[in-house]
Amino acid sequence: MDKLDFIYDRVSIRRYKEDSIPKEDILEILKAGTYAPSGKNLQNWHFVVVTDVEKIKKIATIVGDKGLKLANKINDEKMRDSILRMLPYFTVFKGAPVLILVYASEYPNTEYNVLKLIKEPEDAINKALFSDPGIQNIGAAMENILLASSALGYGTCWMTGPNYARDEIKECIGFNKEGYELACMTPLGIPTEKKHPRPKRKPIEEVTTFID
Repeated sequence: MDKLDFIYDRVSIRRYKEDSIPKEDILEILKAGTYAPSGKNLQNWHFVVVTDVEKIKKIATIVGDKGLKLANKINDEKMRDSILRMLPYFTVFKGAPVLILVYASEYPNTEYNVLKLIKEPEDAINKALFSDPGIQNIGAAMENILLASSALGYGTCWMTGPNYARDEIKECIGFNKEGYELACMTPLGIPTEKKHPRPKRKPIEEVTTFID
């Protein structure tokens, strides 16, 4: 194996075997997540692991029902149909033996706070949100989780679509850690099929600029 194959081999998986995942493997995967870089070392993440398959299915039902409810409130038919077509993708975790919910706490966005304090123009203030450091911490942890899972032979799928049901999900699982909100989630399981080809990536020349 080449040194970076563990990166290139990872793909999103949406179908899983019913086999349970050893707790020690789950903990090892989450440990990898905690070794992600974290601004000010605040480690503003918390991982909720759901292994009750009936609870996972219930969460999927909650996500589906909330998505349908929201879509039906949209007057624009084209937009409503687009959302309805996406709903099945928001519940692909329903067949997984494990669901990892990644919660995030508030994190000080220094740039945003300073610009707001000195009353800079609104567009300049809003640009600071593009580089929100708190979510960058979560993204780094999640990437470590996905790579560690793949290296151990498991499948995952980074998901943020179900976030619109964050309040209902929190009530369903009984998670009440103050100051934490759902940022993303991933199912975890043994893939039922061979890994599909990775979607084509943009050429590195297209997404890279050298300043010599």
